Amino acid sequence: MSDSSNIIDVLQQRADKRADRRHFFRKSGGFALGMAGGAVLTACGGGGGDAIAQAFKPTDVEILNFALNLEYLESQFYQYAVFGTGLPAAMLGGAGTQGAVTGGRAVAFKDPVVAQYAREIAKDEQDHVRFLRAALGSAAVAQPAIDIGGTDPNGAFSVAARAAGLVGPGQAFDPYASDEAFLLGAFIFEDVGVTAYKGAAPLIENKTYLEAAAGILAAEAYHAGLVRTVLYSKGLATPSLRSSADSIAKARDSLDNSKSQDQGITGSADMSNIVPLDENGIAYSRTPDDVLNIVYLTKEAANRGGFFPSGVNGNINLSSAFA
Repeated sequence: MSDSSNIIDVLQQRADKRADRRHFFRKSGGFALGMAGGAVLTACGGGGGDAIAQAFKPTDVEILNFALNLEYLESQFYQYAVFGTGLPAAMLGGAGTQGAVTGGRAVAFKDPVVAQYAREIAKDEQDHVRFLRAALGSAAVAQPAIDIGGTDPNGAFSVAARAAGLVGPGQAFDPYASDEAFLLGAFIFEDVGVTAYKGAAPLIENKTYLEAAAGILAAEAYHAGLVRTVLYSKGLATPSLRSSADSIAKARDSLDNSKSQDQGITGSADMSNIVPLDENGIAYSRTPDDVLNIVYLTKEAANRGGFFPSGVNGNINLSSAFA
């Protein structure tokens, strides 16, 4: 048996032993409750804080499976946009309920540079799915049901675009309709992927997996920077495009607990904002709850919705409610 297989077996055994305890905290309010409960007990002098945090702390397998759900979503979007077809069937099975992809079609790219960028990102995202599935082995979750349709006014892209003010009531937003629409659709995902991997990094215990996650984080950051750069460049000639990207960032920020960390592509009068950073020049993080609020398109505690109409597969699947 390979070293990789041994690592997976150990991680899976640990996940099984702690599953019942973590399930209680997730059912009671998700990631935030488990961490907050530990903080409260510790502040009160109780010895149960560490126990609660440990009971909830996700395993490496759970974290990588959470990331795999996001990679399925990104990869299917790019696969359809570039090739008009989804991922191969051999890359979709696994633990949990396998779902179908709703919508998606090829974009008739007019700008050859955008088309080349799209093909490159599509390959990278498919590679991410392949890598995570190989690393997880038999523990890998199946692709859940995914909504990437563009002509349905009630579809996930349309709901997200309406929240950002890109389309009016009852109207559909089609990310496959043009180069610019595709870039805006990609912008919805890319920054979320970067912040999700950064938020997950401190939770990963195995150094091999941590290095791999850091590599994927870097790739996602390159993708996000590329999409933001092209949008900004095209927005110089079409200011409404740049404004639309800024509105998407505001809409994303309204769905999570990140306290106004999300940023658009518009900077000061003489500067762009291609790289969204804090005052120390550091990219920000999102918790799993934050990420799920965005992809489920809700401010409520939920286990499904938006781009994942039946929820994600795996134990990390519940978003948080917040005002």
